Amino acid sequence: MVKVIQLFKNESSLIKRASVGNQDAQKRIYEMYSSKMLSICRQYIKDIQHAEDTMLKGFFKVFTHLKDFKEEGSFEGWIRKIMVREAISFLRQHKKLEFQEDMTYEASEVFNNINSEMEVADIQSLIDSLPQGYKMVFVMYAVEGYKHSEISKMLDISEGTSKSQLFKARKMLQEKLKTINSSSYGTN
Repeated sequence: MVKVIQLFKNESSLIKRASVGNQDAQKRIYEMYSSKMLSICRQYIKDIQHAEDTMLKGFFKVFTHLKDFKEEGSFEGWIRKIMVREAISFLRQHKKLEFQEDMTYEASEVFNNINSEMEVADIQSLIDSLPQGYKMVFVMYAVEGYKHSEISKMLDISEGTSKSQLFKARKMLQEKLKTINSSSYGTN
C-alpha cells in the first residue's frame, strides 16, 4: 500500500514541477506516457507518422494546460482525453470524418467472435479497414469506453448516429471476421 501512495505522491510532484516549466519533469511525463498515447492516436489514425504528429501536438496541449489538471481522476485518463480530441481534430482537418445519418441499428447484436489466435496488428488492420466514421465511433465506444452521449458531443453528431455507426462497424467487422475464419478453416 505504501508503494501506491508513494507513486501517487511522486506523480503529483512530477506534475507540479512540469506545470511550472521544469523540462526534466516534462520529459519524464512524456517518457512515461508516450508509448500508450501513440497507441491511442494510432487507433484513430492509420498512418503512423500522422499518429506521431498528433501525439506530439497532444503532449504540447498537455504541457500547455497542465495547470488545469485538478487531480480529479487519473492523470493518464486526462492525457488520453486530450489525445482522443487531438485525433478527432486531425481527422476533421483532413476531412477524413464522415458520418451517415441513419437510425437503423440493432442494439441486441453482440460482437464477440474474434479469433483468439489473431494478432493485435491483425485486429488493428481490420479496424483500420472500416470507413472512418464507423472506425471513430467503434474505437471511442468499444476501446476507449465512451458512452454514446459523450461520443455525440465530441463528434457533433446525434446519439442515434453514434449508435448506428457502432452497429454498422460491428456488422462490417463480423463479416470480415467471418470471411477470414471461413478462409482459414476452409468452411463457409
